[in-house]
Amino acid sequence: MRSSDLLSIQFASRKCNLNGSKLQDPILRSSDKPVKKIYLDYNATTPVAPSVVDSMLSFFTEHFGNPSCDYSLGRASAEAIEEARSRVACLLGCDSDEVVFTSGGTESNNLAICGTLFRDGPAAAGHMVISSVEHPAVVEPARFMERLGYGVTVVECDSNGYVHPSSIEAALQKDTRLVSIMHANNEVGTVQPIRQISEICHGRDILVHTDASQSVGKISARVDELGVDLLTLAGHKLYGPKGVGALYVRTGLPLEPFLRGGGQEKGLRAGTENTPLIVGLGQAAYLSYNCLDETIARLSELRDKLQQKLLAGVPGLIVHAEKVERLPNTLSVSFPGTSGQEILRRIPEICASTGSACHSDFESHSVTLAAMGTEAEVMRGTVRLSLGWNSSEEDLDRAGDLLLDAWEILSTQSA
Repeated sequence: MRSSDLLSIQFASRKCNLNGSKLQDPILRSSDKPVKKIYLDYNATTPVAPSVVDSMLSFFTEHFGNPSCDYSLGRASAEAIEEARSRVACLLGCDSDEVVFTSGGTESNNLAICGTLFRDGPAAAGHMVISSVEHPAVVEPARFMERLGYGVTVVECDSNGYVHPSSIEAALQKDTRLVSIMHANNEVGTVQPIRQISEICHGRDILVHTDASQSVGKISARVDELGVDLLTLAGHKLYGPKGVGALYVRTGLPLEPFLRGGGQEKGLRAGTENTPLIVGLGQAAYLSYNCLDETIARLSELRDKLQQKLLAGVPGLIVHAEKVERLPNTLSVSFPGTSGQEILRRIPEICASTGSACHSDFESHSVTLAAMGTEAEVMRGTVRLSLGWNSSEEDLDRAGDLLLDAWEILSTQSA
């Protein structure tokens, strides 16, 4: 590994400091007084780490060769792609040849689902199982397969967004070929029992896919621990660039490609490889691997402090998925008697959301919260706060004060 590729991860003042980088872009209030943004929407996307940007630059200009060409520029690109593949494999705990690069989480999910069900031809049909809290990138390809005649069963979750393995087992049919359950929920952070689900399915020779876009880089997502056959990750969720992702495909597992052409990525993803973005994903995986344990401990502590502050200041505050294992960076809360959107509108320095960035009109309908049986008024008051590498104790303390102030003002107005 070249020394220029290495980045020393140093935690200063209990903060993951990437080359001294800190998210400090100012915004202006009506008074034109600069204030620092407090970014609390890391589940929507992450800033690209400085060393990730640095790793990509030369592949836009100097090392721009087509990886399929057998001369120095092409070989340099091909070697860089394989180095990135090994770094992603290291993070996932798999072999390098089990990593297929894609354009992101959506393509990876589509390849996993459609590639599995199509591999024996449309006449084979079959059945698959998903949960009621899946991301649209799983729900929509499943619906597409259903329109083509495949069977799809949607398994419900409990009030914490948790999908019980017994519910998956009860949904299995004689012709079930695939079960696809997300590793961790993007809205409330619930971590699903993927290992137990895998054991149940493999006992009946059924393949298991997990969309781990929200979990990779936040908690351990090693494929041997999860026992899955297919796993999705997205670069922009772990401080890499947008437009690149990967699919883990267990050795020996055949998939039917839906992008056909030059045979790149072992024939599973045709098209000239996007070398700069793949290199960036590799560097992001390297960073995540080296600071994962420290990140889990630090963000859990910060998240819990913010949660306690809000609970202490807001009588009747609801913490979603509080009773199950959650992502260490995720806090989804509902402020009573108010609107989450109105709270955030009053605090321009906080960058947060009322739910998934991939659902529109969240205030009237959240797929995850609805599946959890959440009342409409509780959904209306929900705000999702998701922390990341650049989150500091000072930022979280300030964010807590701002949220409490906004809630008190809105509660007084509605009283």
